Amino acid sequence: MPMTPDLKQKIQLVLVVAIGVAAARAGYILYQRHAEKAEHARTEAPPLNPDYYVTPKKLYPYDLKSARQLTQQPVWVKEGYRYTFYPYDSAHHRTDFTHDAGQLLPIEKLEIKDVVMDLTPGSPDQKQMMALFENDGKLCAFPIGLMKAGEYKIYSDEMLYIQDPHDLYQHWSADVWDAVAKHEVKPGMNELQADFAIGMGIPERSSDPEVKTVNYPNGGKGVSITYRDGKAAVITPQQGPS
Repeated sequence: MPMTPDLKQKIQLVLVVAIGVAAARAGYILYQRHAEKAEHARTEAPPLNPDYYVTPKKLYPYDLKSARQLTQQPVWVKEGYRYTFYPYDSAHHRTDFTHDAGQLLPIEKLEIKDVVMDLTPGSPDQKQMMALFENDGKLCAFPIGLMKAGEYKIYSDEMLYIQDPHDLYQHWSADVWDAVAKHEVKPGMNELQADFAIGMGIPERSSDPEVKTVNYPNGGKGVSITYRDGKAAVITPQQGPS
C-alpha cells in the first residue's frame, strides 16, 4: 500500500513521541542514580572533627625581644615528656646543661619569668635561647630556639600554647577533660586528647590508614594505643625492662 503524506506524518509523530519518552526515561534513571549516590554520600560521610576548626594563637617571635612576649601570659606545654629542662644559675647567668632537672609535663602550665641567650655546650659559634621558669621554687630553663651567625631559629610556637587549652577545646566533654587531668587515656579518645593526657607518642608504621598504633613513653610508664578511625580502641600498658 502506498504511503500517503498523512500516514507518513503520523509515523514520524509516533517516532518523535517514542524517542522523547525514551530520552525522558533515560534522564530519569540517571537522575535517580545520581540522587541515590548523593544520599549515600550524605549517609556515609562522617561528621567533621571540631578540633580541625581550632586555631591556636601564635607569637611568631623572630628575635630575643619578640620572644620575651612569652612572659606576658601563662603558657601550656603542647607535648609532655618531650622537652628537657635544666637548673639555671641566675648569679652567673648560666644553664647547667650537665644536669637534667626533669621533663615538661603534658599540658603543664608555666609562668615564663624571662627569655635569655646562653652558650651552647660544644658549639662556641652558637647560642641557645632559653625560657626561664620556676620549678619547685628553683629557677630552671629549657631551650626554645637558637642563634647562629646572627640568625635566629625560634620554635616556641610549636612547643607552647599561649591560650588555655580548656578554652581552645571547650567542646570536649567533661569526661575527656577529667581523664586528661588524671593523665589517663580512655577508649574513644582521639590522638590529640591522648597527647594532652600522657604526652608525646611515637607512631608505628602501618599499611592500613584506618588503623594506627602509637607508643607513648609516658614518663617511664609506657602505653601503647591502637586507634581505629581516629579513636582509641586498644590501650595496652607496656612492660618496662626487667
